[in-house]
This record gives sequence, C-alpha cells and structure tokens, in this order.
Amino acid sequence: MDEVTKALYNSYSLENKSDFFSAYVYLKYIDQFIFHALNASGLTPRERTEVPEAGIDEMLESAVQRVAENSISLDTSYYHGKVVKVNEAIKLVTQKDPISITPPEQVIPYKVARDIVLDSPDAIALGSCACRAAAEQSCLPPPMEVCLIIGDPYASFIAEKSPIFRKCTQEEAVEVIEAAHKRGDVQCAYFKKDVGNRFFAICNCCSCCCVGIKMWNLLGGAVPILVASGYVAQVSDDCNGCGSCDGCCHFNALTLGSEVAEIDQSKCMGCGVCEDVCPVGAISLVSDPSKGEPLDLDELLSK
Repeated sequence: MDEVTKALYNSYSLENKSDFFSAYVYLKYIDQFIFHALNASGLTPRERTEVPEAGIDEMLESAVQRVAENSISLDTSYYHGKVVKVNEAIKLVTQKDPISITPPEQVIPYKVARDIVLDSPDAIALGSCACRAAAEQSCLPPPMEVCLIIGDPYASFIAEKSPIFRKCTQEEAVEVIEAAHKRGDVQCAYFKKDVGNRFFAICNCCSCCCVGIKMWNLLGGAVPILVASGYVAQVSDDCNGCGSCDGCCHFNALTLGSEVAEIDQSKCMGCGVCEDVCPVGAISLVSDPSKGEPLDLDELLSK
C-alpha cells in the first residue's frame, strides 16, 4: 500500500473502516461517480471515453444509490452542501492553524457529516469539475479547474490518484474562487460521511452543469442536498431596471418585473452572485434566520 493510500486508510477508526473503501473509489474516480449520479438522477451525461473495470463501476453505482436513498431527509443525508458567500469560501481555504469544530445545526442542519476538521489546512487539491466534464454541453471550455478538495489525507490522495486533480497553494485556491465568483458561479461547501464525516470540498457551481443545483431546481428543494447560506437578496429603491442581473440567478429566484428586479425569497439561496452583478449596488444580502445561520469560520471559532 502506497503512502497516500495508507494515510487515507489510517484516518478511519476501526468501526468506520468501511468508509475508507467508499472514499477510495469516490476520490480516485470522482468523474465516474458524477457520471453515475447524472444517470441515477434521470439526467443525460456525456458519453464516457473511459470506463473503469466492472468491479469499480459497480461500487460507484452502489455508492450513488446509497447517496440517493439517504438524501431525502436532513436526518439521513450524508452527502450534501451549504451555499456560502465568497468571503466565507475564502476563509475555508486560507486557514493557517488546524481546525476541529462541529457547527450547530442552525448552520449545518444535517444530522450526519457536519464537522469541519482541518489537520493540514494548507493541503489543497485543485481539479477539473467532474459535473462540467460529464455534462452534455459544459458552460466552461477547458481548462475547467474549479473544484477544491481541502485538507489531508483527502487532498494528497486525490492529487496523486486522480488524473484530473493536482496540488495547489492557498493563494491559487483564492484566485480560483474569486475568478469563479466574478464569472457568476455559486460557492458551495460540501460535506460527506465517507470522506471523514466532514467538510472536504469547495465547489464553484453553475445550474447548467452542477448535479446538486440541477436536482435542487428540478425538485424544488424537496430533496435537501443543498441548504441556503443564511442570507437572502433584497432589492432597494435604487434599482433602475437596467437588466444587468437578468439570468444571473442559478436558483431561478430573480426575475425582472415591469420596472425593477424582483426576488422570490423562497427560492433565494443567498449566494451573492446578483449582489455583485448589480452595477448600482441596488441588490444586497441580508441575514434571514429562516435560511439558517452563515458558515462563518470567524464566528464559529470565536465561540
């Protein structure tokens, strides 16, 4: 067993060793996992150019099925994400000291996979978005490096074992997040039971490719694979109806009324894309307790 695999294996307690095998195939074949996730969701993926051996493919299909079966409730879901504002995403990739916290359910409302444990916060792997690679027609041309795996042993493992990931610095991770936000992507922090029962990734997502956002929109939020940031967008009287924000919302929460932009707060996930798109500063994010509390590391670490 090589060193990165050994480190991954040793990170699991004896009673959770079975999660190692799920994490191994997920991290090594993350692009194939997303292919099966699209199929299982009734969405049409791009035809695969490479197919893993039969045993691996069956394990991936089984892993996707387990996620699907457990995703219908906050109590049972163990692969899920929280929308975060861009500054909150940057905090997650720029920590200098080890972190070990369990955010309250007001922040991460799931019963499973809620911890933020970063023994080596500067260990980051940057990779091509598996969702965009599997989509029939991606919104991004190559290169599509917008996915970040945070912390070891996961970052080192995927950087060595997956051909679409590589190690990167914290500074490069910040540049990726800022460029993606400027482009109009949504920042999501992902948590997964099999990957240490904790936060492990920042994804820069879009509604045309991202499986999570696609399913959220398709099912109207009935399957809680994503939760809101803790904020909602509001439009001030400064809105002049210029239309700069038209089409920017990945959750279909923003429309142009007869004269001004309008926000459907039941759909708004508080990502902040529209806030930064508005040229006159007429859209802003405000705290909304009905959307939970923000994943703000400064606040969580101060408690």
